[in-house]
Amino acid sequence: MGYTLVEKIFQAHLVDMPAPDTWTLRLDAVFCHEITTPIAVNDLVARGHDKVFDAGRIKAVIDHVTPAKDGKTAEQGKVLRDWARRHGIKDFFDIGRNGVCHALFPEKGFVRPGYTVIMGDSHTCTHGAFGAFAAGVGTTDLEVGILKGVCAFRKPGTVRVNLCGALPEGVFAKDVILAVIAKLGVNGATDQVIEFHGPVIGRMSMEGRMTVCNMAVEAGATSGICMPDQVTLEYLWPFIGPEGDGSYDEREAALEDFGRWRSDQDAGYGKTLEIDCSALEPLATVGYKPDQVSTVKELAGTKIDQVYIGSCTNGRLEDLREAARVVRGGKVANSVRAIVSPATPAVYGQALAEGLIADFMNAGFCVTNPTCGACLGMSNGVLAEGEVCASTTNRNFYGRMGKGGMVHLMSPASAAAAALAGFITVAAG
Repeated sequence: MGYTLVEKIFQAHLVDMPAPDTWTLRLDAVFCHEITTPIAVNDLVARGHDKVFDAGRIKAVIDHVTPAKDGKTAEQGKVLRDWARRHGIKDFFDIGRNGVCHALFPEKGFVRPGYTVIMGDSHTCTHGAFGAFAAGVGTTDLEVGILKGVCAFRKPGTVRVNLCGALPEGVFAKDVILAVIAKLGVNGATDQVIEFHGPVIGRMSMEGRMTVCNMAVEAGATSGICMPDQVTLEYLWPFIGPEGDGSYDEREAALEDFGRWRSDQDAGYGKTLEIDCSALEPLATVGYKPDQVSTVKELAGTKIDQVYIGSCTNGRLEDLREAARVVRGGKVANSVRAIVSPATPAVYGQALAEGLIADFMNAGFCVTNPTCGACLGMSNGVLAEGEVCASTTNRNFYGRMGKGGMVHLMSPASAAAAALAGFITVAAG
C-alpha cells in the first residue's frame, strides 16, 4: 500500500520516536503572532531559555489587535517586538507592514510543498493548501518549536474528500467548505488530516484552496491539505524560480519535483467522502456550530445588524472582488453597519488600484486596516448582545464576535448581498 501526503511528510521530517505513537518532526517554519507567542516567550525567558533555533525560519507578525487598543494589547505587541529584535528575526511584520498571518505568510512565499509548519493558532491549517503539513499547537509545543525547531505529533490518519462536478454560478470556496463540514460534523475529522481532491479543487485558485483548508479545523481536523500542482507552482514561482529565464523546462522540472509531495494512488484512507459540487447552493451557518448549515435561500429574510468581510478565511483579493461586484452601485442598508478589512497591505493596495475600495466606500462600508480583530471579538467590529452578523470569518461559536452575538458564516458575495438588503438574501447573479 502506498502513502498519503502526510505520511510522506512525517517520514521525511522524522527526528525521533520517543514512543511508538509519537513522532518528533523537524520544522521548516515556526509562525508567531502577538496573542499566543508572548506567553511562550515570557515562559522561555523565565526558564533561562531566551533563544531561538533559527531566526531565519521564524516568522512573526502583529495582526490580531492592530494597532493596539489598550494597555494589555500594547504590552503583547511590545513583548513580540522586543523578542524579534533581540534575536534578529528579520521576517517580523510590525504595524504598517503587517497583515493577517495566514494571508501574509503565504503571500511572502514562506510556505512550500512538503513543509512542516506550526503556530499557536488553530487556523494554521490554512497553509496545507500548498501541500504542507501545518498545524496549530499549544504554548508548550510552540516553546519547543521556537527553542529547538522540532515538534512532537501523533501521526494523524487521513480523510479523503473528493469534490466532484463544477461549481454553479454564485457558489464559491466558502460554500464548498461549509458543505464539507456539514457532512463530516464538527468532530468528523478529529485527529485526522482532510485531503482535498477532485476537479473542483483542481480548478480553484490558491486563494480558494486556502479558504477550504482554513476551515478544516472546524471539522476537528489537525490540518487540511491539497496536492501541489500547476496552480501551486504559478503562485510560488516568484519565490522558487531559478535565476534562469523561467522557461517551460524549468517550470516542468519544478512541477515534477512537487510530485514527491502527492499522495500515492494506492494510499490508504480512514474515510472517503464524495460531494457533487454541481448541486451546491450558497450556504450559511445557523446556530453556534460550524456544521449547522442551511442554504442562504432558506435563511432569506433573517435580519442582520452587521456585515463583516475579511479575515484569514475570506480577506484576500479574490474575496474582495467577489464582494465588490455585488455592492458596486448599491448602498448599505440604513439598519446595517458594514465593515471590510483587506487581509494584507498588498491586498489593500491592489484593491485600491482596481477601484474596489472605492466601490465599498461609495456603498457605505467602513474600510479598515488589515486585522484579525473582529473575527474573535477583540476590536474593529465587536457585536453587542443580541446582535447578528453576516460574516466571512470561520467560527460561529457563541460569543465569538462579541458576548451574546450571533454569527452567520457565508461567502463574501452572500455577505455583500446581505449588507445591501439589511437581511440575509441570495446575491444577484
